[in-house]
Amino acid sequence: MQGNKKTILGWALYDWANSAFATTVMAGFFPIFFKQFWSQGVDTTISTARLGLANSIAGITVALLAPLLGAIADKGSAKKKFLFFFAFLGAIMSLSLSMVAQGNWPAAVILYALATIGFSGGNIFYDSLIVSVAPKEKMDMVSSLGYSLGYLGGGILFAFNVWMVLFPSAFGLADASEAIKLSFILVGFWWAIFTIPILVFVKEPSKEKTLSLLATIKAGVSQLRQTFSEVRHLKTIFLFLVACWFYLDGVDTIIRMAIDYGLSIGFKSNDLILALLLVQFIGFPAALLFGYLGTKFNTKAAIFIAIAVYLFISIWGAFMQHKQEFYIIAIMIGLVQGGIQALSRSFYARIIPSDKSAEYFGFYNMLGKFAVIIGPILMGSVGLFVKSLGYSSIIASRVSITSISILFIIGAVLLFFVDEKKGREQALHLSQKP
Repeated sequence: MQGNKKTILGWALYDWANSAFATTVMAGFFPIFFKQFWSQGVDTTISTARLGLANSIAGITVALLAPLLGAIADKGSAKKKFLFFFAFLGAIMSLSLSMVAQGNWPAAVILYALATIGFSGGNIFYDSLIVSVAPKEKMDMVSSLGYSLGYLGGGILFAFNVWMVLFPSAFGLADASEAIKLSFILVGFWWAIFTIPILVFVKEPSKEKTLSLLATIKAGVSQLRQTFSEVRHLKTIFLFLVACWFYLDGVDTIIRMAIDYGLSIGFKSNDLILALLLVQFIGFPAALLFGYLGTKFNTKAAIFIAIAVYLFISIWGAFMQHKQEFYIIAIMIGLVQGGIQALSRSFYARIIPSDKSAEYFGFYNMLGKFAVIIGPILMGSVGLFVKSLGYSSIIASRVSITSISILFIIGAVLLFFVDEKKGREQALHLSQKP
């Protein structure tokens, strides 16, 4: 039921659940462990390129599957079933990372890619369920609540895991490596346990006619063809998707590659982890603030503010010399990261037909994941190219981070031309079509 507090909280708690992976694994310990344990002794530019490859493999897989999965889920009222599958795939793969031996970077890449597929795939159906829990006038606040709880939940578990890594003996662990392995296990259990509320409390609208699995797949494929044709001819939705393709790629790339970048230019891992903790706990109230700004003022204007901050960060990051600067950048990211993601999701939800939400969010996630393919590879390839010209690894890493700025510029220009009022009218027209 839309607007029900228990339903809204149950939905938002999935962000609390899967943000454990986003913080502890994706943004925090995996880049460090990948560089220092699974790729020990390898040049930093090569290990960065390998990490980019892992993110890109996952991105390609989800991007190719997302629209079809969304169409099938809409036809068969199967959003929660798909969410369950992808969430537990991610949780199990996170657990499995703890068993990868030192130097075995290919196994680490495969398990990480599968866990990331679980994370990204689950988000397709989590995002699409927002139309079942929030009326349009509350979407900015409900979407922001999800992201804010994600920052808080992910931050709490990450803080505990950091405590274990810094003081392993206090927990009966041999060293920091053993603590990081245990943190992967805790992420898996956290993700699985806190997925339960959305499965129990969120009710998915049922279809009048129940189809068999094969019939559902066929209907989904047919619906996908129709929707793809619609999206190509709906200027507002298409333009917004392409804008997101660029600016959210910049956001996701910074999330996934920031720790790796800090290590590459010589910062200590402990300082980088503490900076990431700053992002989490600042992000909790900041995401709620952005939700308020979107509701009271203008959603698009709030997104523009966040893009401007990220553009500044991507340029300043190339000139950082001291760890205090990394902390300042972490604070700035914490202020806007949740806001730009939450408002982009709620803005999109308002301009799509609600009865095809999973399918349209499939396109949303498809373009987002194709963009994530570009970002990490862009950083890795630019770094390798600069290194091949004879410059040091540190210089190559600094140049690579500036390449992300172009994504924010293009995304902002395209977003400027998106007309929300026209998009709502188109969505209403599509919902009324037989």
